[in-house]
Amino acid sequence: MRPTLSVLIVAWNSREELARTLPAVTPELGEGDELIVLDNASEDGTAERVGELAPAARIVRSARNLGFAGGCNAGAAQARGDLLVIFNPDAAPRPGFGEAIRRPWVEERGWAAWQALVADGDGTTINSAGNPVHFTGIVWAGGHGLPLAEAPPAGEVPALSGACLAIPRETWERVGGFPESFFLYHEDVDLSLRLRLAGGALGIEPSAVVDHDYEFGAREHKWRWLERNRWAFLIRVYPRSLLALLAPALILTELALIPASVAAGWGRQKLAANGEVVRRLPGLLRERRQIQATRTVSAAEFAAWLTPDLDSPFIPAIARSIPVRLALRAYWRLVRLLL
Repeated sequence: MRPTLSVLIVAWNSREELARTLPAVTPELGEGDELIVLDNASEDGTAERVGELAPAARIVRSARNLGFAGGCNAGAAQARGDLLVIFNPDAAPRPGFGEAIRRPWVEERGWAAWQALVADGDGTTINSAGNPVHFTGIVWAGGHGLPLAEAPPAGEVPALSGACLAIPRETWERVGGFPESFFLYHEDVDLSLRLRLAGGALGIEPSAVVDHDYEFGAREHKWRWLERNRWAFLIRVYPRSLLALLAPALILTELALIPASVAAGWGRQKLAANGEVVRRLPGLLRERRQIQATRTVSAAEFAAWLTPDLDSPFIPAIARSIPVRLALRAYWRLVRLLL
């Protein structure tokens, strides 16, 4: 069956980005498809711009900024299509995307969710071909910077990029969408790992390509959200036996990150993130109990999709050095053996 699409874009002061994205999105929609734009209390005329460029779009206005996670949930609540496709406002699909993103459904690959191949804004290199997850919860864009011609074939990936993520609406509703408390960052990782915990497979469809106007940069508050949400998904999703075995590594990671963050100028944000995790711990543990009740795979099966290698060029060179790599691999082999 050819599924209908509900394309969802969360926008916050995104007038300029949508001027590029919407003209690329609308030709990819067919009969029964819909475009939903969640306007997160923009002040730059975003909603008016959407009305000009995509008159058939449904605009959902929020009185306050819900963040990406909350905005996606609010927009998805209005969706009627079979397949929910989430776009960043600065991710423009290439011709043929509309059919390509349906392919895993039509071919019955059995994936719980999947992503498009995300290209950098120049269209020649990869932004994300699936996101690796280090066992300490550090996540990066897989394949970043490689030529687009070296993109992997269709297949499973460790975690999905929220820049362009497709998930059956029924699955989205069953798992509860994104955790709204995350606001920004790692909500896609949390969703990916929850799907894996429940036995779901995650994939990439490389014939569906979006050009993402992406530049890695981290303002101070971004580091706070990244670190806060890294700990949140570790606490919420990792099986108990895995967390217990990883405790020494997680402690050492904290001991390394605190001075590193101070040296890099975001030490206050790191401490603020840790403080927020401590304050939110009772709520995170309640959420954990609910999430772990959905687990259908063993801790060893869950861990099979994590990696001991820190392979991102955005990670400091010392963490990617041969001695550190060998030590992390040895530790991970021991953890896997004990699991």
